[in-house]
Amino acid sequence: MRIGTPKEIKNHEYRVGLTPAGVRELSAHGHEVFVETRAGLGIGIDDAEYRRAGATILATAAEVFATAEMIVKVKEPQPAECAMLRPHHVLFTYLHLAPDPAQTRALLDSGCTAIAYETVTDARGGLPLLAPMSEVAGRMSIQAGAHAMEKAAGGNGVLLGGVPGVPAAEVVVIGGGVVGYNAARIAVGMGARVTILDRSLPRLNWLDISFDGRLTTLYSTVDAVESSLAKADLVIGAVLVPGAAAPKLVTRGMLARMKPGTVIVDVAIDQGGCFETSKPTTHEEPTYLVDGIVHYCVANMPGGVARTSTFALTNATMPFALALADKGYRTALLDDPHLRDGLNVHRGQLSCRAVAEALGHAYVPPPLALEAA
Repeated sequence: MRIGTPKEIKNHEYRVGLTPAGVRELSAHGHEVFVETRAGLGIGIDDAEYRRAGATILATAAEVFATAEMIVKVKEPQPAECAMLRPHHVLFTYLHLAPDPAQTRALLDSGCTAIAYETVTDARGGLPLLAPMSEVAGRMSIQAGAHAMEKAAGGNGVLLGGVPGVPAAEVVVIGGGVVGYNAARIAVGMGARVTILDRSLPRLNWLDISFDGRLTTLYSTVDAVESSLAKADLVIGAVLVPGAAAPKLVTRGMLARMKPGTVIVDVAIDQGGCFETSKPTTHEEPTYLVDGIVHYCVANMPGGVARTSTFALTNATMPFALALADKGYRTALLDDPHLRDGLNVHRGQLSCRAVAEALGHAYVPPPLALEAA
């Protein structure tokens, strides 16, 4: 198979879909790999390293799309990239379609087959291609939030860990999954007072044991969220419904209960955000104010630590990329129900139920869509 990786063009996105190690692995399996020039410079990898691994370097993204059968990326295709997709293309990347009707329509119109990292599953019900970036984003959320809490950045001027004689910051984490756990881990490690909310009692029990009582766990209700917000200095939104739009757990009215200068970091912004007042921002302009509350809603947060993120992501995606290339996408998807869960778009049809329901489109189960092809 001919596999292509273009340079990412989303604002301040420096990650890359394939590393030289990935190129070498695919080449060893007999596949041709094409990489756009300078695609890896953001993580310190130059064209010469890709060439040594067996890649052919192409001058433009247009050449990559024109040459490749499978496109391996990191972020959702931007409009210029969607325009280059054709029915023979297999797109393997993050998509986050539920809050993005324009991208969904472009992919449907292209006729391509689009497989989303974020809805590929595993035998334990996890999301193995979302998990590494959730780990990064959870840890970064505290780092970013702590900076935004500084007075010069618009925050309330509270030091996350406090100092002797002065209380540490109150950190509230809404959602106890991978993002929430990693956010809590960093916040506790920095000396903050942490409260984590979730609706799963087994998960709360696991978190309580894992942190040995060093944080407070609360069952998530409207009342618990409101009372937690009132004392918070930093709030992390870490709620995920796989493939679907994130639920709006914090309304604008709730902001009035919060202290001025409190920071909220909405890690769920890729799926539309779990705060009613959230809107996507970039690393260039990461924050904005609503009713005196600082909002950090960067939609590609792990791109800020692009080198770590790229290697963490490609470690997870490589086995699936190999399966798609070795077997062909149709056989690979039919053979593996967990990879098949990643199929979002196929030949003008939506094959992810959560996305179809969020956008009001007809849903075609993946096996039916693949059989029809």
